[in-house]
Amino acid sequence: MTALRGRRYATMSESTSKLLEFPHEPHDVLESLLREGARRMLSEAIEAEVATYVAARSEIVDEQGRRLVVRNGSLPSRAIQTPLGDLSVQQPRVRDRRPAGERERFSPKVLPPYLRKTKAIEDLIPWLYLKGVSTGDFSEALQALVGPQAKGLSATTITRLKSVWQTDHETWSRRSLADARYVYWWADGVYFNVRLESPGNQRQCMLVLMGATAEGKKELIAISDGYRESEDSWCELLLDLKHRGLELGSQLAVGDGALGFWKALAKVFPETRQQRCWVHKTANVLNKMPKSIQAKAKSDLHQIWMAETRANAYKAFDHFIATYEAKYPKASSCLAKDRDELLAFYDFPAEHWKHVRTTNPIESTFATVKLRTRKTKGSGSRAACLAMVYKLARSAEKRWRVLNGAALLPEVLRGTEFVDGVKLAA
Repeated sequence: MTALRGRRYATMSESTSKLLEFPHEPHDVLESLLREGARRMLSEAIEAEVATYVAARSEIVDEQGRRLVVRNGSLPSRAIQTPLGDLSVQQPRVRDRRPAGERERFSPKVLPPYLRKTKAIEDLIPWLYLKGVSTGDFSEALQALVGPQAKGLSATTITRLKSVWQTDHETWSRRSLADARYVYWWADGVYFNVRLESPGNQRQCMLVLMGATAEGKKELIAISDGYRESEDSWCELLLDLKHRGLELGSQLAVGDGALGFWKALAKVFPETRQQRCWVHKTANVLNKMPKSIQAKAKSDLHQIWMAETRANAYKAFDHFIATYEAKYPKASSCLAKDRDELLAFYDFPAEHWKHVRTTNPIESTFATVKLRTRKTKGSGSRAACLAMVYKLARSAEKRWRVLNGAALLPEVLRGTEFVDGVKLAA
């Protein structure tokens, strides 16, 4: 058996064959192979990069014709933490013998200076924190996911990360928006508990604005610590966007009817049309009715915003008012006051209706961060909460899918007329 095994691996390198020696569990063997393969690929990529770098400077010579930029051994090896475990790599050393003012410092792009953890590991730490893993269980969770060799990934890392997240948010909040153009906006106020700095147990309100570009990509535009959902807070946020170069508002903005956002929007971007969120409106209407009738009323509301045409929606709207106004005037009034704003989506492509009838893009994203605040009984401070909200939203942004009917978005920007979701013939 030993001889057979030796013949089977005769063509393998000595280092690889050692990985396959017993006693190893099958998954340990696979992990070792993957780790060794990753190490070799990284080493080969660095070697190729340094060879290209030196070759590109081969014509730089001294008076005797000797090259001034040459390969000069390697730096001491260092361990890079990856999801596959620690990878030990060596960076080639390049010697540049030109005068001090002309020298260049070689640094491979695939191995940035001082890198100790891959981006996947850096993302793993806030992901665990934001998903609700308590700091006391942090080390155990990391070892289960990364392995016992994950040195330095302790719970204390979170304290350092929070300050990094805060700096990232401040930088991101000052970025230029001169080239930005959005077809749709979603706006909402998201509330969180804060244990400190909140007199009278006042909950912290995060003002969130998301947008859809002409290519159909959803983007996070702004996250701000506001005072409730007041007009002044929203006005400050929108004016800041304008100050940073966002000259035009979106074609349509979607949000809850209770927001101070609408008054601020009318002042700062009056050309933007308004669409009330049907999820919020349905909840507000049903809260003003007894539970015994809520199921029937919800079905009737559903008939309004799921109607194929605006005319049919108006009929369903009038039917709801006629049915419930006598017994439940507050519920009927809550619905009737936003009639036009609730049905604005009929003037936009039918492919986009599922995206613009609700603020679901914001609601679904912030469900995760609310889980985190419940686990920790609220963030310690308003600054920490804002940093946490920003980090999670930016992480989630990478997975947001493109809007349906993205090809129609440029036409919406150009002002093409749509009736009941269908483009009018020229």
